[in-house]
Amino acid sequence: MKIFITGGSGFLGKAFIDRLIKSENYLQAPTSSQCDLLTPIPKSISNIAFDYILHLAVWTQAGDFCLYHQGEQWLNNQLINSNVLKWWQENQPQAKLIFMGTSCAYAPESDLLEEQYLQGNPIDELRSYAMTKRMLLEGAFSLEKQYKMKYLCFIPSTLYGPNYHTDDRQMHFIFDLIKKIIRGKELGEEVVLWGDGLQCRELMYVEDFVSIAINLMNKVNNEIINIGAGEEHSIKHFAKIISEIVGYDANKIIYDTNKYVGAKSKCLNIKKLLSIAPKIKKTDLHEGLTKTIEWSYKTKVYL
Repeated sequence: MKIFITGGSGFLGKAFIDRLIKSENYLQAPTSSQCDLLTPIPKSISNIAFDYILHLAVWTQAGDFCLYHQGEQWLNNQLINSNVLKWWQENQPQAKLIFMGTSCAYAPESDLLEEQYLQGNPIDELRSYAMTKRMLLEGAFSLEKQYKMKYLCFIPSTLYGPNYHTDDRQMHFIFDLIKKIIRGKELGEEVVLWGDGLQCRELMYVEDFVSIAINLMNKVNNEIINIGAGEEHSIKHFAKIISEIVGYDANKIIYDTNKYVGAKSKCLNIKKLLSIAPKIKKTDLHEGLTKTIEWSYKTKVYL
């Protein structure tokens, strides 16, 4: 397969590239300096007719970043997505567009079913980012209706695993937990977690997600599909497992109820996924966290 990838240097992008290269596909994944998605993509970026465009690039960060960058998130992500859609329609109409949605686009009162993705209002704190993801789906839907182009939208749960970013960007909660608990064990720092620890989250090992996505790429057209583990656990549960692996006393953890915690519960409904791919691979949580922590120690990224 010939595949063009945006966001190839990100956590998910690196996982996709690693898997796709092993299958001897032809990949082109320009960096932001080589192809600035905030400006129109030049026609000269490639003279290759791609089979797939894997659109992973997005302007956001985890944590409370969305609270303070609503305007920038709207402007930047709308530009990025519109430029990709326009390039797809004008220069790569034969390609199938694969892109990521976001679970935060679901209204908090919904059952997180795919048919509810565009219904209701996302939580206020994440509204701007969530709506740009909804608009991306609407854009692909509109191009399919007029030009008969093919797309596929995946909604991932929170992904984890080795090779997460190590710069100063805010982290998704699981990496923040790992970092704080490792530093508590090795450096004696106080471990303070946001919220009361009772808020629940769903995790999916990044390699599992990539395997499922690649398996579905040439099997399903013009659909939106949740890809998650189908179960969630409390922050305290995750912290306990990480503490056991690291060798830290979980009873020392302090929970700060004054900090932003987002939704109290967020677990994707994966009935549609299981109807299409009933035998999905799911890495055991303890195993996945162990691999992630081993990578953290090996690279010393949190010390």
